[in-house]
Amino acid sequence: MNEIGRALVEIGILCVLLGAALLLAGHIGVPLGRLPGDISYRGKNFKVFAPLGTSIVVSLLLSGILYVISRFRR
Repeated sequence: MNEIGRALVEIGILCVLLGAALLLAGHIGVPLGRLPGDISYRGKNFKVFAPLGTSIVVSLLLSGILYVISRFRR
């Protein structure tokens, strides 16, 4: 049971750090949400936004970070 609790705390800390990094990136001017590949459509009464390019970039960054963390934990 302690292992599950520790894992949840680590995931929570990772989420907080990721959120803070995204907020900081927005203040610095990193164009997350406006990258090539992000799809935005505005209809008359609705708006659809699919951040595909941003999702790929964030996924690559997280994969790299988690890979480095896993290499240090061995």
